[in-house]
Amino acid sequence: MSQKNPSLIHRYAWYEIIGIYAGILLFLTFVLAPFVEGFLVSLKPLSQLFSSPYRFWPENGSFEAYRTMWTSVPGFARYIFNSFFIAGTITILVLMMVVPAAYAFARFDFRGRGPLLGAFLAVNMFSGAVLLIPLFRLMRSFGVLNTYLAMIVPGAAFLIPTGIWLLRTYIMRIPRELDEAAYVDGASYFYTLRRVILPIAMPGIIVVAITTFIGAYAQQFIFALTFNSKTEYMPLPIGLFAYFGRQEVIWNELMAASFVGIAPAMIVIFFLQRYLVSGLTAGAVKE
Repeated sequence: MSQKNPSLIHRYAWYEIIGIYAGILLFLTFVLAPFVEGFLVSLKPLSQLFSSPYRFWPENGSFEAYRTMWTSVPGFARYIFNSFFIAGTITILVLMMVVPAAYAFARFDFRGRGPLLGAFLAVNMFSGAVLLIPLFRLMRSFGVLNTYLAMIVPGAAFLIPTGIWLLRTYIMRIPRELDEAAYVDGASYFYTLRRVILPIAMPGIIVVAITTFIGAYAQQFIFALTFNSKTEYMPLPIGLFAYFGRQEVIWNELMAASFVGIAPAMIVIFFLQRYLVSGLTAGAVKE
């Protein structure tokens, strides 16, 4: 009578399991500690932030900073809208470029395919700060400085290579027999991509969308600081920097504004995390 194979975690000794969970706990502590501390700072009265000895847990904590920061930061709602508009537009543009490109790199053999993929990977090795001056001159020559386009175009350009690599590896694990069956039935490449590949590759597309949105949201500061000086186009990081950098920093309100700004993105990621995990793990495939 054959026994079922034990789960992977049961193959370890008890002290190895303790070590694994201790490592995970230590990792989560370093990752989550800044967020926990930032949230507690937003609950503390300003007088407690620099008290000695320092108290980690707030006394008489309240959500007062979350109420007052709406009036303390002029245009706060506009900053949030700008951040999500820029990140959302970049995500849409990246998906429009990445989906057909990833399909082509995953399914077709053409001259220069390998060097192009290597060039896409090399793009990720350069920080946006290295190319700020050339990008500034380029944006100025096109006359798009102090507009949304000045932040959207370079943001999308830096995120397209990562999206192609992520989605390409996901499409590669889809059996080629599906494409061949569609071709036998007279389907075109575009029809096969739209009706056969896209429904199956949707988890991978969601992964690309989430990672692109996070990347676009994170890189707004450097591009907006360089290419925009108008308040009506400022994303949230620049809006907070411009306001709190001109006077005494009210740390509890700054932390409250930061958490309000990232809360919608965190909610979206929370509900889509199962697609994120499945899509990332599905990319481990040989060509």
